[in-house]
Formats: sequence, structure tokens, C-alpha cells
Amino acid sequence: MSVDIKRSHLIFQKLDRELSKLAKKTAPERVHKFRTNSRRVEALLSELVPKVRSNDEKLLKLLCRLRKKAGRVRDLDVQIAALRALKFPQANGHKSQLMEALVEERAKRERKLAKAFDRRTTTEIRKRLKRAWHDLKIPDNADPLAQTLGKLRELAGDDAKLTEKTLHQYRIIGKRARYLAELGDDAEAKHIVEQLKGMQDVIGDWHDWWKLTHKAEELVGSVRDSALVAMLRNVTQAKFRQSLEAVAKIRSAFASPSRPPEAVGTGKHPPKSTVQTAAA
Repeated sequence: MSVDIKRSHLIFQKLDRELSKLAKKTAPERVHKFRTNSRRVEALLSELVPKVRSNDEKLLKLLCRLRKKAGRVRDLDVQIAALRALKFPQANGHKSQLMEALVEERAKRERKLAKAFDRRTTTEIRKRLKRAWHDLKIPDNADPLAQTLGKLRELAGDDAKLTEKTLHQYRIIGKRARYLAELGDDAEAKHIVEQLKGMQDVIGDWHDWWKLTHKAEELVGSVRDSALVAMLRNVTQAKFRQSLEAVAKIRSAFASPSRPPEAVGTGKHPPKSTVQTAAA
């Protein structure tokens, strides 16, 4: 599968637009889109360009630094939304206490993010982004789908025990593989993108609840001290099992080069009732 040049150029244009928007207001959706599009640019320059230029290296460093700050804000946005949606009695006020702490931390992180996106930094990134776009040279024989399949087979051949740490690594590697596959427009690439997104969503959902649970433990105590923590633990464990199933399907589908990717399951989120059942 050859690279769609128009699609690769569009990645740079989208990131440029998101930079302008985020510099004006750090709204949750803008933070999320900046992180996603910056990762797409990173995957393209790191995986498909034979020789990364000095401009590209500096661009990637700047994007990485800002993406980490944006990631802290994004994590809090997701945790706040999850906690609000969680049905839990306010008997001891632990939910309100946790919500207040999350909102306060979010405001603090947002101020730091806004400060990081000053006019000078934003202007520099946009200039380097434009230069990287105009100087972009992808070899004619570059095959993002083949590279994607290679990454997935590396994951499939990994017999290491799945832990919280390794599970998160699957999500990170799966993201990069997905962004490479998105550069093509054939049916196989689209199907792989769909399956990888399903795995990412399930693991990402678990990771968000896992972080929320740890914050609750730090604030109000252990399972013995708080019914809220006990409930969050149950939800997180249920989502961890779902993540293991999603990764197992990816491993099974790509364990052999001869096996078609259509064998992968969807890995989509379970119905909302699953969360309530697990919590009960």
C-alpha cells in the first residue's frame, strides 16, 4: 500500500489549525485533537521519512513537551466526566470531595498549559511545521500498511504476561500502528484501523478508570475506608479484564502472517450497564 500524499499533507494542516485554536482556548475537545494530530505527525516523520532533519527533530521535541502538558489536562477531563456519570450515594461526601480535587487540579494544569502555549512557542511550532510539510519526502517504496502489520506481529509474538504496565504499552504501540495505517485508503488498511481503534478505546477506558481509582485512594483512603474506592476498584477490574480480551484478539489475529486481519474482534466498549453491574 503506497502513501496517500494528500492525506499526509492534510495531517500537517490539521495540526496547524488545532495549534491556533488551542492557543486561544484550552477547551477539552481542542486539547484532545491537538494530542491526536501531533501524534499523527510524529508517526509520519518518525516511521516513513528515511532521514529526519534538524528542523523535524526540534519540531518533534516541542510537540512532545506540549503534548505531555496537554495529556495531563486531557486525563483530568476524562476522569471528571467518568466520576460525574458514576451513580454513587453521597453519604460520606467522598464523591464530592474527589470531584472538587479533580476540578481544582484541572484548573491548575490548564493554566500551565495556556502558559506553555505562548505566542512565541506557538509561532515557532507553526513555522517548523510548515517547513517540515514543504520538505516532506516519503520514498516511493514506503509501505505504511506493511509497517503496521510488522508492528502488530511484534505485539502478537510477545508472550510476556499482560500487566497494567504492558497493557498500556499495547495501547501506545497500537496507536502508532493505527496512524500509519490511516495513511492508506484501501479496504485492508481501513479494517485494521477500525480494529486497532477498538483495542485502544477499551484499554484507554480502563487506564482512565485506573488513574481515577488511584487518585481516589490517595485522597480518601483504601477500600476499607471508602465505599467509593471499593466501587471504583470493581469497575477498574472489570475494564481490565475487557482490555485483556481485546489484546488477546489482536494477538490471535496477527500471530501468523498468513492469517487475515479480518479475524480480529471489534473490541468495542461494553454497554454502560456493565459498569453498574461490576460496581454492584
